[in-house]
Amino acid sequence: MSTTVVTPKFISDENASDDDRIVTAARPNTTATLANTTFLGGGARNIIVTTTGTGDNGKTTTITGTDVFGNSLTETITSTGSAEAVAGTKLFLTVTAVECSAQYAANIKVGSGTLCAEAIQGSNRIRLKGFSIVSGGTAGTISYFNGTPESGTALFKSRTIGTDNTTIDRTIPDQGVLFEDGMSVQYTLGTIDMMTFFHG
Repeated sequence: MSTTVVTPKFISDENASDDDRIVTAARPNTTATLANTTFLGGGARNIIVTTTGTGDNGKTTTITGTDVFGNSLTETITSTGSAEAVAGTKLFLTVTAVECSAQYAANIKVGSGTLCAEAIQGSNRIRLKGFSIVSGGTAGTISYFNGTPESGTALFKSRTIGTDNTTIDRTIPDQGVLFEDGMSVQYTLGTIDMMTFFHG
């Protein structure tokens, strides 16, 4: 009788968003100096650009880096005329460059948001056999992508219940769910305390 080895993947990222993790207060003409290139917790995060001046409508900040699988990823975030934080939607595992279209009216900061993602086993083909999720204090949705959140397809979703430290265990029958292009999960900070995915 053949047997399948099941491998666990553990994820725990409760690090708060950090609005100057990537670029601290600065007014770059073009290329900004990076304070860090990765995020605490080891996963991917969306990027937030915070302005303090009020004359920056239409100015852009282009973020270059990699996605959860290590592929090249770029996003341009457009600022408004008000001093505020504008959040991007793409999830960066690393940031290698921050380029501004013009010098901002006052200092800007570039950092991490609350949208998170992690790869389960890179872009390798896997089958998800089950999962155990410890809920955070806020209910939220976990999306299971075949591929990355930017270019893949969400095969299904599950929801945390919002009762802190409550565990949800699920076993997937038969051969499990096939992720032909690799598996990644997307979630919002605070909705989970930790997750374990069992794959073969």
